Amino acid sequence: MSHQPDDWLGIGEVSARTGAAVSALRFYEELGLIASERDGRNQRRYPRHMLRRVALISVAKRIGIPLQDLREAFADVPLDRPPSHQEWQRASRGWKLRLEERRQTIERLEAELTGCIGCGCLSMKACALLNPGDALAEDGGVGPRRL
Repeated sequence: MSHQPDDWLGIGEVSARTGAAVSALRFYEELGLIASERDGRNQRRYPRHMLRRVALISVAKRIGIPLQDLREAFADVPLDRPPSHQEWQRASRGWKLRLEERRQTIERLEAELTGCIGCGCLSMKACALLNPGDALAEDGGVGPRRL
């Protein structure tokens, strides 16, 4: 059986094919991450090309990417037709930049945590993680004030 990019799939089939719960698919649709049309019986029908979007959403969720970031990454990828190779490439370049920024942030956090584990002071000048520039010293007082 030959599948075409413009074939339509029911919500149950999209759920089965992607592993995403039906409720999650509805939620992604509310957020504008995916789109469906209603058939004559008022049931959601998804174009086959939505499978790729749902797969990318699932991967992003697994690694902790916020759905708002996905909305921004997918902003220029059309919902109403299969995206072209160039459209996916443009979106993936933008997403790759965001992932690189996220990776660098995580590496900085990891380096800062190495010196911070077990300290708990929140007011030392050396605490770049929780008290950059000793900002809490300006508040006066003794002991942790962010707990």
